[in-house]
Amino acid sequence: MSQVLGFDFGTHSIGVAVGQTITGTASPLAALKAKDGQPNWDLVAKLIQTWQPKLLVVGLPLNMDGSEQPLTDLARKFANRLHGRFGLPVELQDERLTTVAAKEELFARGGYRQLQKDKIDSAAAQLILEDYLSHQS
Repeated sequence: MSQVLGFDFGTHSIGVAVGQTITGTASPLAALKAKDGQPNWDLVAKLIQTWQPKLLVVGLPLNMDGSEQPLTDLARKFANRLHGRFGLPVELQDERLTTVAAKEELFARGGYRQLQKDKIDSAAAQLILEDYLSHQS
């Protein structure tokens, strides 16, 4: 079984999830605080050391029509930095509507109390990762 880490990139918060290739499932982890899209790289290193992923997946924010937005380029830069720092393969995954779906799921589970930014970001990372895993053969 191979572990995979997924990231929902944001300039202030980066959601994180861990998934397994065999089951195709993922679980949210604690979101990382970011400053201008830069996380504490020591915390990212600790996640990689803990989970030993074979692959990293970064959500690619696109407009509903598939066109790029300002955040798209920043997410690509984040993915490139992950690859450069840790030498792991990084895949980009379309993340359209994952934040909306994450909010709906969290609200259904626990109402407004569950709608905290870090929970939403990591739930979105979980959905991004599960979507990626479901499209692998």
